[in-house]
Amino acid sequence: MQQKFLRTAVVLGLLSAIGPFAVDMYLPALPTIGQDLRASTNAVQMSLLVFFVSMGLGQIVVGPISDMVGRRAPLLVGLGLFIIGSIGSALAPTVESLIAFRFLQGFGACAGMVVPRAIVRDLHTGNDAARLMSLLMLVFSVSPILAPLTGSVIIESFGWRAVFWAVTIAAVVAAVMLMTALQETRPAEHRVGSSFASALSGYRFLLGDRNFLGLTFIGGFGISSFFVYLASSSFILIDHYGLSPWLYSVFFSINAVAFIGMSQLTGMLADRFGLKRVVRVAVVGYAATMVVLLAVMSTGVEQLAVMASLLFVGYGFLGLVIPTTSVLAMEEHGAIAGTASALMGTLHFATGALAMAVAGLFFDGTPLPMVTGIAACAVIAFALTQLTLGRRRAVAEMPAE
Repeated sequence: MQQKFLRTAVVLGLLSAIGPFAVDMYLPALPTIGQDLRASTNAVQMSLLVFFVSMGLGQIVVGPISDMVGRRAPLLVGLGLFIIGSIGSALAPTVESLIAFRFLQGFGACAGMVVPRAIVRDLHTGNDAARLMSLLMLVFSVSPILAPLTGSVIIESFGWRAVFWAVTIAAVVAAVMLMTALQETRPAEHRVGSSFASALSGYRFLLGDRNFLGLTFIGGFGISSFFVYLASSSFILIDHYGLSPWLYSVFFSINAVAFIGMSQLTGMLADRFGLKRVVRVAVVGYAATMVVLLAVMSTGVEQLAVMASLLFVGYGFLGLVIPTTSVLAMEEHGAIAGTASALMGTLHFATGALAMAVAGLFFDGTPLPMVTGIAACAVIAFALTQLTLGRRRAVAEMPAE
């Protein structure tokens, strides 16, 4: 049983990691792409932004389809689109064509984001779901550690276009694993009554569910703080602090290590304290750390070691927030797990894209605008946690937990 649990986590984690892998390997190349394609910083950042937008919006469609036709078929089609987008990006002659193929690539990657969450809900609820989600996050989070390092080696050895050939190969491997190691988790009898009409009804219901929306946006603003970091970090660390692409990758990976390590404590802490209490405490630690970082940077202290240390602690707390809020948000929506996962993912990515766009408006090559955006997202997540899972509400709901 445990072996099957781990195998499922590995397959779902790899499917979920394909999209982020295409981002994280790509980050060290952003300044080089701008020079090679003679494009502005904003244009190069747009190739990152459209990927997130299409990956977010696509989930609205793919989630309900996975409720109607099952989980495997949408994953296979998504991987096919991702491969086409990756090949097009590798061959792009201009930044405009790169942006277009990145949009297609993101749309293909969306299935790997939305469907695995629905599969977790198909198989488990409660603390078991939290354990599977944290294991999935373990595999998924290997991407921010290995991908930038791998990407920097590929870029220095073969150029930035080779990154897209590498993710094409990864997508082919993921497709083989999907076909050979993952069974359908939504049988035909569970699909009866699932349609686009029922999906629209489900979306209306979920948009009226304050608990679902609150938990979704807590996780969404947590993810948004990382998106702000993604969009600006390579320019700041490489151009402002003078790091090489390889050293940038190491710096980037350190935060992923904190996120992964803490996420693996989710199951144990949930068993002892309950999922809601874990969220409340983790968000407090996350927000407090990021506010301290902003306060320090605002005084003119720009030492890289200070920023690295506080980001490490803050993103460690965030590693407890993301899996727990996802499980809690979907807990009561098993019958429309694909639709719920789709709306959650779309809201996450829409929030992240908006945060990236706003932070980009203030980008000046220094760390302060980036840190301000990160801290703002953390404070909003804290406020939403108080509204959604405040102590009074938590006491009232204690028997249910």
